[in-house]
Amino acid sequence: MTAVATPQARLRAPVERALALPVGVRIALGLALLVGVSLLLRSQGLHARYWIDEGLSVGIASHPLADIPGVLRQDGSPPLYYLLLHGWIAVFDRGEADTHVLSLLFALATIPVAFTAARMLFDARTAWIAALLAAINPFLTYYAQETRMYALVALLGLVVTATFALGFVARRRGWLVVFAAALALLLYSHNWGLFMAAATVVAFAVVVRGAPQRRPLLRDGALAYGAVGLVYLPWLPTLAFQARHTGAPWAEVLGLDDAMSSLGTTLGGTTAAVVFGLAAYVGLSRMRRGDPALRIVAIAAGLAIGGIALAWLASQASPAWATRYLAVFVGPLLLAGAALIARAGSFGLVALGVLAILWFDPRIDALEGKSNAHTTAVEVRDRLSPGDLVVSTHPEHGPVMHVYLPAGLRWANSMGPVSDPQVMDWRDAMDRLKAARPTATADALVRTLAPSQNLLLIQPVIRSASWKGPWTALVRRRAAQWERMLDDDPRLARTLAVPKLSGRPLPRGVRAVLYERL
Repeated sequence: MTAVATPQARLRAPVERALALPVGVRIALGLALLVGVSLLLRSQGLHARYWIDEGLSVGIASHPLADIPGVLRQDGSPPLYYLLLHGWIAVFDRGEADTHVLSLLFALATIPVAFTAARMLFDARTAWIAALLAAINPFLTYYAQETRMYALVALLGLVVTATFALGFVARRRGWLVVFAAALALLLYSHNWGLFMAAATVVAFAVVVRGAPQRRPLLRDGALAYGAVGLVYLPWLPTLAFQARHTGAPWAEVLGLDDAMSSLGTTLGGTTAAVVFGLAAYVGLSRMRRGDPALRIVAIAAGLAIGGIALAWLASQASPAWATRYLAVFVGPLLLAGAALIARAGSFGLVALGVLAILWFDPRIDALEGKSNAHTTAVEVRDRLSPGDLVVSTHPEHGPVMHVYLPAGLRWANSMGPVSDPQVMDWRDAMDRLKAARPTATADALVRTLAPSQNLLLIQPVIRSASWKGPWTALVRRRAAQWERMLDDDPRLARTLAVPKLSGRPLPRGVRAVLYERL
């Protein structure tokens, strides 16, 4: 007589079969599940339209591969991401979903990397928590669907942190090769990698000071950092030029409270940051002084907090702060947080559940509302013909509008004609914008129009009084001056203005005003 399985037994059977699988298979299945969940979460906005910075990415990457490093003398960024994007576009095209997938792959790669790093540095429990945090962190979710380098630098920042700890603290010297390679790649991906590099040097000095045998450690450090310096050396002349001539005139001096708010954004906002911080504090309070894991946690947290502090201090002298740049430090934050949450007992599990609820948000509205550049271009492009003139009074909008408007147009901004509309030329841009008198500049451009040709004025939509940086304040003033001048110019007739802004919330992005030469 065959026994009838109880409902409880039927429920236990799949679990028991899964537990009977080899460890490697269980890990692979678990990571595949997390990657699948993350893919579902992070693919909701793949078709979101480009905003200003994404237009810059596509424009720069559309140049010949060998020209990209030279083009970046105008931009202020290192070349690695644009070189990768160039190759990606050559294979998959340059549509929004096409280019967003590259960032998505970098974000998904943080999941197995976080798991592997945490398992090697801590234990299996920490590894699964680290993988979960990497899979659903909303900061990574947002930038997994943007054609910018932030998902890449988050991945590299995680690798730098893990391999630093493995090579210099755990003394698994083979990982120092990976550390040097990852740090060099990070430096070639974003200039805030310099702050991460500086933080690792400080951490290295602390490790050396407490080491019983300093000479081998110093030798390894000299070899690793020497290799990074040697690889980065060819870029230093361009970096020096960028520092003198590009900068970030759009940025403002940031207060400490604003910096803390930016840090909270990387953890999903104030509430999630408080939950994360409380769990980390509980976990830290339960760790004993001699616990080997405590040293690794201190290293990871030190790289994140120390790097952010260096970036904030540098931005006091030369403002260049943007919350998205904190992607460099997301990896060490999540790695340290995972270790502490794993040691917070039941409180840590509750906190992890709360974080999962708070973080499981694809932020579709934010992704799709980054810019109305595409919809505005659609409304005007059928009225444009080859030879018509496009003038952007917010010069950074030129490249993204170039992506969406027809070919064959002439391009200019409030500083005058633009020879390469795919790039924003930041070289001494503040001085050039001040020197470009609106009346003379506009008159010279209108004179180039033949009768019946169009001038399309691309205006920024100024949504608040937050345009207080040196650059944005001047752009705001120039935009108003240009529209008044063109409206009053007897040589022009205003024929269209889109979108209509009265009676509706202001969009992010641009407004287009079309004029015809009489």
